[in-house]
Amino acid sequence: MVHAKRWLFLIHRWLGVLLCAFFAMWFISGVVMMYVGYPKLTPAERLERLPTLRTAPVVLEPGQALVAAGLQGPLQDLRLAVASGGRPVYLATPAHELPAAGGKNHRMQRAAAIVIDAENGAVLTNVDAAHALASATAYAGPGIAVTHEGETDEDAFTHSRALDPHRPLHRVRLEDSAGTVLYVSGKTGEVVRDATRTERVWNYVGAWIHWLYPFRGNVFNAYWTDIVNWLSILGIVVTVLGSVIGVMRWRFAGTYRNGTRSPYPGSMMRWHHIAGLLFAVITFTWIFSGLMSMNPWRIFDSGAAPLQLEAMHGGPLSLPEQTANVQALLAASPAEVRELRWTRTAGHSLVQAHAPGRQTVLLNAASATPHVWAEEELETSVAALMSAPILRVETIRAYDMYYYTREPHTMGGGAEKPLPVLRVVFDDPQASWVHVDLHTGMVLNRLDRHRRLHRWLFGMLHSWDWMPLLSMRPLWDTVLIVLSLGGLAMSLTGIVIGWRRVALKMRRPRKNRQTTPPQQPVTHGTHALDGEAPTASICSGSRNCSA
Repeated sequence: MVHAKRWLFLIHRWLGVLLCAFFAMWFISGVVMMYVGYPKLTPAERLERLPTLRTAPVVLEPGQALVAAGLQGPLQDLRLAVASGGRPVYLATPAHELPAAGGKNHRMQRAAAIVIDAENGAVLTNVDAAHALASATAYAGPGIAVTHEGETDEDAFTHSRALDPHRPLHRVRLEDSAGTVLYVSGKTGEVVRDATRTERVWNYVGAWIHWLYPFRGNVFNAYWTDIVNWLSILGIVVTVLGSVIGVMRWRFAGTYRNGTRSPYPGSMMRWHHIAGLLFAVITFTWIFSGLMSMNPWRIFDSGAAPLQLEAMHGGPLSLPEQTANVQALLAASPAEVRELRWTRTAGHSLVQAHAPGRQTVLLNAASATPHVWAEEELETSVAALMSAPILRVETIRAYDMYYYTREPHTMGGGAEKPLPVLRVVFDDPQASWVHVDLHTGMVLNRLDRHRRLHRWLFGMLHSWDWMPLLSMRPLWDTVLIVLSLGGLAMSLTGIVIGWRRVALKMRRPRKNRQTTPPQQPVTHGTHALDGEAPTASICSGSRNCSA
């Protein structure tokens, strides 16, 4: 029994020496991430920065542009915007994608769009520095100087895999008050990310260090996932062991000889003991949920077959024989329209007109007249998404525990989450839910049983994405900050204790170390195993420990 306890203390001690610094870093950076997220360019920000289409010199109609580019087959996506080189362009994505890593999970690797000049039909083949500067100038607006800072394949603020189709990236600095750095796609010439000075500075003590991004983009890149996973697993182990030790050493009835319920007279050990008892559960919860965010060993991938989007929409995107011209579409769009997007949705050829701060205007692609969906029509079309029968269809008019939005800077924030939506519940082996935008008819996401579990084990446990609490800020902020400070106190006291132990081991030559006499109560550094408080063998303040 004594030997088992000794190993318990030894493993907790030396794992703590290794991991307490990571714990402290995760608590501090987690608080920073509550207010400053990893740089991203949200759809709303992108629309706000695009120049208006009303005055853009669009000469070619979409069909003419596709012919000029030699694109004869069906499309996955077609957009018109002043988005590349400061010129109006069509961005066409052919309807062929390749499965990404993971195979059976049917995730798709999105290709970069083909860029066609809307004035002369020229296809963009090279994004040079001049082109990147023109894109950045259009994004920045008048009076803002821009400086090209070279190309980068990946740096501290561009680790996102969503940027892979756009690499290499041009880095352009704006001389604006926010100190913004733009990243321009090396394939399409679009601005795909912006990072202000505030975001860049705070990220070094926020998301960049929280996600252990120092191990990304270098010789450790291939091992980054394993590093995060195994540090999290070891963190779970040291937290559980510490909790067991903390409960074992706490006197629930009576006190030790020092008059307290903790056996440790030294302030650091006592505070570490108390903080551990108070905040071990939240520490375990956050480390465990952080591990769940990594989808370790793909435990949340259900292997479900992909949704049959083409079956729902009546085939891939192709322009109808009679297509409304661009000027007619713009005339039916909001005055501040920034982008037109052609879609094939539930058997209809449509155009989405996007304007900042406005709901998308949905137009018939042939007549440029407004299109309004009937719920019954969408309910009929979504049945083709899967071969499984539909159990029920619900209309969601307010955010709930599975369909909700977060602040744009957060990890799950920034994505468009329109209301109302249809929630289609299928009777398939994965118990899939599909959300469909009632306004545009577009499929927004799919949540199977595995992803709904992930929502609880990560979103709820890590970020406390609980709607009642999120709606009561600053209560949410207060709770998370107080718990983080408690976990930080536990971690910092552990760092001090660990540093003292390591320093002591390094100072004392091995030949002068004495072993504990067998007849004495076995002590383990700062932990006594005989049920009473240790005396001379306690590390306290500047006092030394006997071995």
